[in-house]
Amino acid sequence: MVISEPYDTIIIGAGMSGLAAGIRLAHYDQRVCILERHTTIGGLNSFYRLGGRVLDVGLHAVTNYAPKGDRRGPLARLLRQLRIRWDDFALAPQVGSEIAFPGVRLRFSNDMAVFESEIEKHFPDQADNFRRLVAAIVDYDQLDGDSGRSARAEVARHVTDPLLAEMIFCPLLFYGGAREHDMDFHHFCVMFRAIFMEGLARPFAGVRLILNKLVRQFKSLGGELRLRAGVRRIAVNGERVEKVVLEDGTELTARRVLSSAGWHETMRLCQQEDESRLEGGMSFLESISILDTEPKALGHDRTIVFFNDSNRFHYETPDELVDTRSGMVCSPNNFAYDEPLGEGCMRVSSLANFERWAALDEESYRVAKLRWYDRTVAAAVRFVPDFRSAVIATDVFTPRTITRFTGHQRGAIYGAPRKRHDGRTHLDNLFICGADQGLVGIVGTLLSGIVVANRHMLAGGAGD
Repeated sequence: MVISEPYDTIIIGAGMSGLAAGIRLAHYDQRVCILERHTTIGGLNSFYRLGGRVLDVGLHAVTNYAPKGDRRGPLARLLRQLRIRWDDFALAPQVGSEIAFPGVRLRFSNDMAVFESEIEKHFPDQADNFRRLVAAIVDYDQLDGDSGRSARAEVARHVTDPLLAEMIFCPLLFYGGAREHDMDFHHFCVMFRAIFMEGLARPFAGVRLILNKLVRQFKSLGGELRLRAGVRRIAVNGERVEKVVLEDGTELTARRVLSSAGWHETMRLCQQEDESRLEGGMSFLESISILDTEPKALGHDRTIVFFNDSNRFHYETPDELVDTRSGMVCSPNNFAYDEPLGEGCMRVSSLANFERWAALDEESYRVAKLRWYDRTVAAAVRFVPDFRSAVIATDVFTPRTITRFTGHQRGAIYGAPRKRHDGRTHLDNLFICGADQGLVGIVGTLLSGIVVANRHMLAGGAGD
C-alpha cells in the first residue's frame, strides 16, 4: 500500500459537481485529486461511442439557460466562478417544448410569456391564480434553505384546477423528482425557475463539449484526475476522515474529502451501513433511437414532450418493469443550432422499477430490454409523430445500467429523497455535493460543487 503526501482535498467522483468543485479549489492553489472509478468522466451525464456514433448519457437539455451577455441567474454565476466563457459551452436554446395530456397541450419555451399565454388560452379561469403562484415562487426563491413544505400543498393554495396542477408538476418531477408524487417546495421553486423561467438549451456537440472543457480547466490549474481509481472505503478516526482507501489498496490522505457519489453511497463507504439504506429514489428506462432523417422531416418540431395518458400524473415506482402511462420524448435535433445536427435522434424516458430489473437473469434481461424498447416507443408515439419507420439503430438504458456505471443505489437518478442542503455529513471534514445536496440538472449540479467548495473549503470554512 502506498500512502501519498496529503492533499488539501480529495474529491470522489468525476461527475459535473466533482469537476466544478475541483476547478474552484484548484483555482485557489489547493492540491486537489479527483478519483473516478470508471475509465471516463461525467457520471450520470457522460457520453459513449456505439456504432461509430457518439451518444450522450443522461443529458436531454441544460436547464437554467441564459443568453450570451446575461449576467444574472445560475448559468452566469457558475461561468464566473469557474472562469469559463459563455462561448466555451456555446449553448443553443430549445426550439420549444410541450406538456401533453389527453385533450390539452401546453407549449413552453425559454420565454415565460409563451407558457403564460398557453395557460390563459386553455385554463382562462386559472390565469390570475398562476400569476400568483409565479410571484410566490419568485419571492420564495430569494430564501436559502429547506422549506420542509409539500409543493403539492403550496401549489394547491394558488392553482385550483387539478389538471393544470398535474401538468405543471409533470416536467418538474420528471426532471428532478427524487421521491414519489411530490417534492419539497424549495426544490419545486428551484426546478420551476430552471425549466419555465430560465429555460432549456444544449451544446451542438453534446455533453462531451462541457465535460472536456471542465477537465481541461481543472488540469490547467494543476488538478490531478485519477481514472480507474474506485474508492473501497473511507477510513474514519473519531469525528474525521483519516484516509481514503482505493480498490487497489492505495491509501490517500487529505485535509478534507468531498464526495459526489451520493449520500447513501458515501455513508456506505464510511461503513455506516445501517444509515445508508436508500428509501425511495426514482429510476428510469431510456431508449435512444437513431433515425435516417431529421425529426422535423417526420413532423416533429418539439424539443421535449412530457406526456401523460390521463388527467392524473402518477409519478411513482411502477409495479411492472416500466410504466408506459407517461414519459419524456426528447429530440437533440430540435435546438436552435447554427447548422443541422445531422442524423436524427429521439430519446424516450419512462419510470422504471429497479428491483424488478435487478432480479432478471442475463437472458431475461436482454429480452426485456428489447420488449420494453418497443412498448415505451409505442407509448410515446401516441403523443408525437410516429418515427419508428425511420429508425436505423437503437440502444436502451435500464435502472441496472445506472447502478452499474454510477454506483447509485437502486438506479436512483436524482439521489435520496431527503436532501442535505448544507453539504455536511456526520464527520467534520467530509462533505457531499451533487444531487443529494439538492441541486439537479447540469447547471444545478455544477453549482452544487461550487457552493459546497466555497462554503466549506475556501476562506476558512468548516473542515480546515
